[in-house]
Amino acid sequence: MARKTALPTAIKPSSKTTPPKLAAERIRQTARRMFYKDGIRAVGVDALVAEAGVTKPSLYRTFSSKDELAASYLRDYESEFWAKFNAGEDTHPGDPRAILLMYFEGVAQRSAGEAASSDSGTRYRGCGLTNAVVEYPDSTHPAHQVAVAHKAELRTRMVVLATEMGATDPIMLADGLMLLLEGAFVSCQVFGQGGPARYLPAVANQLIDASIVTPA
Repeated sequence: MARKTALPTAIKPSSKTTPPKLAAERIRQTARRMFYKDGIRAVGVDALVAEAGVTKPSLYRTFSSKDELAASYLRDYESEFWAKFNAGEDTHPGDPRAILLMYFEGVAQRSAGEAASSDSGTRYRGCGLTNAVVEYPDSTHPAHQVAVAHKAELRTRMVVLATEMGATDPIMLADGLMLLLEGAFVSCQVFGQGGPARYLPAVANQLIDASIVTPA
């Protein structure tokens, strides 16, 4: 009697197999890295799609223009910003001063090159939103609008924190802290490691002390 040949067992795909990234996701991640590293204007669409391994039509199916891609990049960057800014709420609940200074410490560390990997593995270039306002002064440009709206929200948040700290003039303290922060963002690109940005937490601490009246 002839033996039956066993049929090959179907190989089930592994549940651990990582699916390929969608073209839109690759474009966004590549734009995040290249726009932050080199500046938005300096990165052409041809270079971006080549780096992302996609085609121009796939880019324009998701983003109507490079300007809209730039705005999308800044929205992604803003989400990362707020994640860092709000991280202190879990570590220092109910302590607005400690929450803010924890973020300032992070900026000082990144400006010194100690946490470059958190910004897509590139040299720290301050705040991508600040850089965008400088690159696009035209108030009608989508990138400018995203960046300015973010800075307005940040300023409002600073006033809230200054009020919670008990500042005699919360608006003045908030604006002073904004000046320090924006100065750190820009100066780190001028001086690099060892620049003025390393003193951001210490100077902010002194400014807060000077703005709060301790009850006698």
